[in-house]
Amino acid sequence: MAGKFATSWALVKASAAVLRSDRELLVFPLLSGVATLLVVASFALPLLATGGLAHLHDVTARSGGGFGVAGYALLFLFYLCQYTVIFFFNTALVGAAMMRLDGDNPTLADGLRLAWSRLPAILGYALIAATVGMLLRALEQRAGLIGRWVIGLLGVAWTVATFLVVPILAATDLGPAQAVKESAKLLRRTWGENLIGNAGISMAFGVLFVAIALLGGAMFLASGSHSLAVNGVVAAVFVLAFILLGLIQSALQGIYSAALYRYATVGSAGDGFEATTLAQAFRVKA
Repeated sequence: MAGKFATSWALVKASAAVLRSDRELLVFPLLSGVATLLVVASFALPLLATGGLAHLHDVTARSGGGFGVAGYALLFLFYLCQYTVIFFFNTALVGAAMMRLDGDNPTLADGLRLAWSRLPAILGYALIAATVGMLLRALEQRAGLIGRWVIGLLGVAWTVATFLVVPILAATDLGPAQAVKESAKLLRRTWGENLIGNAGISMAFGVLFVAIALLGGAMFLASGSHSLAVNGVVAAVFVLAFILLGLIQSALQGIYSAALYRYATVGSAGDGFEATTLAQAFRVKA
């Protein structure tokens, strides 16, 4: 366990070193966050304005949790739009990270240009992911407690199997179905420990998020007698801190996935990553 923790921390530090050398990579998750909020607003605001949200709630209540045909169609369209936006900017981030690992100095335009050139494949993968998400959601609503647990495991398995799809889309001209197969193929050849670095990033930032939340709560309790303006400034500072941490975490995960894909395919992660460290996180089966 100690060895895995050390490897995980080494991968986090290597990803952070790459990010320090190219802070422009933070812009991609920022753009992704803004775009996803716009997608949410484009669905939520019309529903609120027309009373469609209340209608969907009534249909769900009458059917015991089901959305109805119109509800499922709307949810599928929402999934499709959200996944397209997320995969587009993730592809731009991972593509730019791969350029950096090659020793280049990519710009924001370079990453966006790469993602735009992969748009048909990104749309196809978003369609596949939305379909899988809808099927799992529909099955979960009709399953009992044990069934939901099993479906949850299926969702985790899908996430693991598709972990390298975005790097594959960024690095190759494969179509979406072929990219999913290639991702699963790469993972089947490993012990599954290639997620150590990603888990390390999530764990490290989980601790930071909790620490900031506790600090923020303590400061609010201590400043209870202060003016509303002071409390508002404190709240804004902590919200910005959460947003910044989220951006850094997303960027590090993109960098790590790019390095991991490179190591899995060519045996070298590129600048900033030591082969011995990644070898411990990505061990090929005998």
